[in-house]
Amino acid sequence: MEQLTSGLAKVGTALGAVAIVLGLLLIIFFVGARAKGKLQFPAAIIVFLGPAILLLAYGLIAPAFLTTVGSFKGPNGQDFVGLQNYGWIFTVEANRTFLINTVLWIVIAPLFSTGIGLMLALLLDRMRRESISKSLIFMPMAISFVGAGIIWGLVYEYRDPSQEQVGLLSQIVMWLGVKEPPNWLLFQPWNNFFLMVIMIWIQVGFAMVVLSAAIKAIPGDVVEAAELDGATGWKLFSRVTIPMVRSTLIVVLTTIIIAVLKVFDIVRVMTNGNFGTQVVANEMYAQAFVQFDVGRGSALAVVLFVAIIPLIAYNVIQLRKERTIR
Repeated sequence: MEQLTSGLAKVGTALGAVAIVLGLLLIIFFVGARAKGKLQFPAAIIVFLGPAILLLAYGLIAPAFLTTVGSFKGPNGQDFVGLQNYGWIFTVEANRTFLINTVLWIVIAPLFSTGIGLMLALLLDRMRRESISKSLIFMPMAISFVGAGIIWGLVYEYRDPSQEQVGLLSQIVMWLGVKEPPNWLLFQPWNNFFLMVIMIWIQVGFAMVVLSAAIKAIPGDVVEAAELDGATGWKLFSRVTIPMVRSTLIVVLTTIIIAVLKVFDIVRVMTNGNFGTQVVANEMYAQAFVQFDVGRGSALAVVLFVAIIPLIAYNVIQLRKERTIR
């Protein structure tokens, strides 16, 4: 009975919060509709931007501020410890594993995803019924990271060579003559690269679709002029195609790098960060929700946030340069 009462109270609280938000929106829209004269333009701004700003402040700015403040506090989230949590991240030798692994993820997964996506975009654009092939390659984007981890867990499944193999990779290498395939997820440091394959498998479709659209948008007269000047094959690709889709390449790389920085699900499902596969995002979860050290978890979250800022800044600068050129 107490549980039922508690559940009803929580539902009532949630419904009350929704009712308050809807009431505020109705008031804002009512005031905006009644505004006339000089107040009409400011009222329109409040009506259209006000709710978005409030939700952004409540859902993003306030949590970011509280997380930053919490990164300077101890495990209980109350005692002020200064930069001690950040010192723990960068000075403890055991933490070098997840820092190095995260850097490897940032370098390898986006480059391979973008490179393979670009290659597929070039090849499939010259095929008949390209939409079918592109749909099949893009399909992994519809799968969650958890689902992808479960699928690839079957690929990397290890069994004794004397038993019937379930893991696809083990069976393939046995067909190729390897009598005792390794336990792939325990095979350090290559197990990190096996996990990266999952991210690449998911992101290649995204890179291919976006880059294919950019390639199709290249003016035909530019390509014809380059061909008349003798540019074919590699020269046409490196001197015409790449410069024309450069901004799109930057956007794709930036997007995938941000996704890689937040990678958590794949590592959590496949290895739980064990066997030398830990990354910053999974360590953040482990510190905050397993070890219940709010300070260290918040500090790791801030490190991830700060790591993303240069990528966004570079992307914005490049887009502004392009607008200036146009």
